[in-house]
Amino acid sequence: MEKKRKTRLGRVLGNKMNKTVVVEVETRRKHPLYKKVVRYKANFKAHDENNACGIGDLVRIVETRPLSKDKRWRVAEILTKAEVVEVKPEEIE
Repeated sequence: MEKKRKTRLGRVLGNKMNKTVVVEVETRRKHPLYKKVVRYKANFKAHDENNACGIGDLVRIVETRPLSKDKRWRVAEILTKAEVVEVKPEEIE
C-alpha cells in the first residue's frame, strides 16, 4: 500500500543553489481563542532538477525521501512564472 505524499503550494524565494530552490509556504489558521485568522510561513528547500524555477514563481512541491541535509521536498510543477521586469541602468537614477 503506497502512502499518499504531502503537497504544498508556495512561492520561490531563492534559486542561487544548484538544483535547489527555497520555497515559502503560507498557511492560514483561525486562532483557537481569539478567532482571528493568523498567517504562518515556513521555508522549505526543494529539489529542482533542471534549474527551471525563478524567484517569485508559484510552484507545487511534493514530499520525497531525504535528498540532502535540508532537502526533503521536490518541485512537482511550476504553476505560474513570475514576471521579470527589465530595468536599464539609466532608469535607476
